[in-house]
Amino acid sequence: MSDEEVQGKAAEVPIPTRPGDGPGSDFERETLEREEKFFSNKAVRSYPADRPEPEPDSQWRTPFQRDRDRIVHSKSFRRLMHKTQVFIAPEGDHYRTRLTHTLEATGIARTVARALKLNEDLTEAIGLAHDLGHPPFGHIGENALDEASQAHGGPGFKHNVHSLRVVDVLEREGRGLNLNQPVREGILKHTGPEKSASLEGQIVRLVDRVAYINHDIDDALRAGILGAGDLPAEEIAMLGPTGASRIDSLVKDIVDQSMEADEIRQTEEMGMAMLRLRKFMFDNVYLGPEARHDHDRVHGVIQALFEHYLERIDEVPGFDPDADPVQRVTDLLAGMTDRYCIANYTAVYVPEGSRF
Repeated sequence: MSDEEVQGKAAEVPIPTRPGDGPGSDFERETLEREEKFFSNKAVRSYPADRPEPEPDSQWRTPFQRDRDRIVHSKSFRRLMHKTQVFIAPEGDHYRTRLTHTLEATGIARTVARALKLNEDLTEAIGLAHDLGHPPFGHIGENALDEASQAHGGPGFKHNVHSLRVVDVLEREGRGLNLNQPVREGILKHTGPEKSASLEGQIVRLVDRVAYINHDIDDALRAGILGAGDLPAEEIAMLGPTGASRIDSLVKDIVDQSMEADEIRQTEEMGMAMLRLRKFMFDNVYLGPEARHDHDRVHGVIQALFEHYLERIDEVPGFDPDADPVQRVTDLLAGMTDRYCIANYTAVYVPEGSRF
């Protein structure tokens, strides 16, 4: 399935914002009554379920709560524990991984959703799944896999598109997780040119940046890549001297600006300060000198493994019968953790006597 087909599937069904007619179980009816009483009229309601393949509802969990649980119990979610957020195989116990970023971002997003009386369960499901498609080695790995795919005639690689592919096609040995449409749409649009149709999805989109910019500053300071004096003074003075204070300032601004609005937004002043801080991090950390040190090595590993598996396509799992060889290899490499990718490269390309 092409990127365009995946995006089309996620965008083709409108997102309901009102409860459906004729609630079924007592649990469903009570949930809808509670949401009608306490939710904003802009919140996505938990019923009716809207899955690609209809299935009976749970007796004790809403459709979005079931989606959350399916995500947390998925293999791709567990693999986030060993995928790079910023630093590749860092020596230290306190650096963030893709998993800890996901949990931190989701927690912040739930706070915003709660303050705005939106659907926390939907927000949480989107937040927990938004990075499931991220490849190993962080930003560099994504760029390397994008180049490798295009070099072999593929469509390239975008982690948000692949995150949707993971939950739709690759999980459960090709059966997918059968998630609800608002969750799928929020996953796809957590980055990229289009905003989610739901306010819950828009929260994750904005809070993802709030979380990773401030948490990554913390890790860069811990690693000695940045000193406190290196941070841009104007932005730090505006947002706060610590990660916690900056997050608090940004969240307060988002809530204040979105309370009466039809979209999730910031003041221009705070939004531009965050964008400048993001650019600073890309220039000095994500794509800075330390990252460039690993750039060629990561690209070399991804390119070499891509070519290796293309030549041995029978060794590559084929959970999607419609996928061509380039897509199958892309799926394989995107699903690898940092250490599994390095181990594969070592096993294939490093002579036995050189491993010690």
